[in-house]
Amino acid sequence: MDSNTEEREGASNGGMLYHEVQESKLCAVHCVNTVLQGPFFSEFDLAALASDLDRTERQMMVGSVTGDFLPELSHNVSLDGDFSIQVLQKALEVWNLQVIPLDSPVAEPAQIDPEKENAFICHLQDHWFCIRKVNGEWYNFDSLYAAPEHLSNLSRLFEGLRWSIFLVRGNFPKECPISSSEASNGYGQWLLPEDAERITKSCNSASRTRKASGQPRPSDSYEEAGMLLDDEDEDLKAAIAASLMESSQAIKTPPGSTSENENKTSKAEKE
Repeated sequence: MDSNTEEREGASNGGMLYHEVQESKLCAVHCVNTVLQGPFFSEFDLAALASDLDRTERQMMVGSVTGDFLPELSHNVSLDGDFSIQVLQKALEVWNLQVIPLDSPVAEPAQIDPEKENAFICHLQDHWFCIRKVNGEWYNFDSLYAAPEHLSNLSRLFEGLRWSIFLVRGNFPKECPISSSEASNGYGQWLLPEDAERITKSCNSASRTRKASGQPRPSDSYEEAGMLLDDEDEDLKAAIAASLMESSQAIKTPPGSTSENENKTSKAEKE
């Protein structure tokens, strides 16, 4: 038995990395699952959590002194599957994990030495992704990447960023209790670290080749990259809408009111 095999046997999930590749606008689902390192949640699970949050928020508004609250579809999920930070928090609370804004006083130690932590959730240009320590090594589990990207210096990564960053603390699952035969979401994959490195190098090499030849290359912008995704999945929209019907009534948003996406993004930034 070689040393690599021995290390994997003592590592979580046999030393494998769990990564999900972007599907529609389900980056929040991918983010939560890569924090947990396994296919723990589906878009329908998060939609149910969003429905519960919406119900609670409406109940609070109905009992408020303003009396002019008008229900909307949702402040926590859009029909194409984009979720708020509150939904991510609720999902991770199921596993007794806390989501803490990095700029809060309680997270000050993580600001000073992020290497001592285990996971961060990042939000940039309406895109959620996870930076996670797995078996002592840090990786960027961005679903817009073909494979997890190994990170050698976490402190430099956070310097000068305009991202919204959230610290995740708690007892993370050591093993994924769901086997690949029991649950397959279609966009998740298990990779050995060396396979992830090979895929990343291959993608970087292809990008450099395209750039040198003057060929068009995929956009580096999250906003533009998101536009290339298939966000017109009518079945997904219908399923999410159905899961919200129990606690909300679809009505038109009054003219001049803040859009749903603006409300959700603002809420994420405040958190």
